Amino acid sequence: MIKVGITGSLASGKTTASKLLSSGRGPLFSADAAVKKIYKNNNFKKIILKKFNLKKTSNIKKLLLEKINKDKEIIKKLEKIIHPLVRKEMRKFLKKNIKKKFVFLEIPLLVESDLVKIFDIIFYIKAKKSIRLKRFILKGGKRSIFNMLNLKQLSDEKKMKYCEHIIVNEKNIKILKKKLLDIFKKYE
Repeated sequence: MIKVGITGSLASGKTTASKLLSSGRGPLFSADAAVKKIYKNNNFKKIILKKFNLKKTSNIKKLLLEKINKDKEIIKKLEKIIHPLVRKEMRKFLKKNIKKKFVFLEIPLLVESDLVKIFDIIFYIKAKKSIRLKRFILKGGKRSIFNMLNLKQLSDEKKMKYCEHIIVNEKNIKILKKKLLDIFKKYE
């Protein structure tokens, strides 16, 4: 099994790149999708409600974002709960797909989470901050959230040192696809 990691900065196009790379080549694990699934789990909701003193069970993410805006330390506490659960899902995914030639894992904090060593190939998706901010806002995000999350990530320069392939994604999807597939041909 060849483990292909896809990472990059916030709103750089990791999800699109992951889908393009994995399409017809192997199963795809998305850390973001795993987080969404975790937020739907009732046991997780109970833990979060209690831990962060939330009153309502609906729209927990929105309530947490409000708390995070007031106290930046809350995100660290939240990550200590969520990250181990995402890693558990990732291990299940790898075990389930052990016989596949390629598996693809889209992990935004791949370098920050010290996961580099488990991958055979890592693609880094890169875009200027102004472009990423525009994309984030177009998806309904807020500038303040973008800035806060962006600060949580290491700089492009630090992360790129750990990646075999750097893909600049500042144009359109057709160009992104060509760049990715031209590189990936040598592994197939």
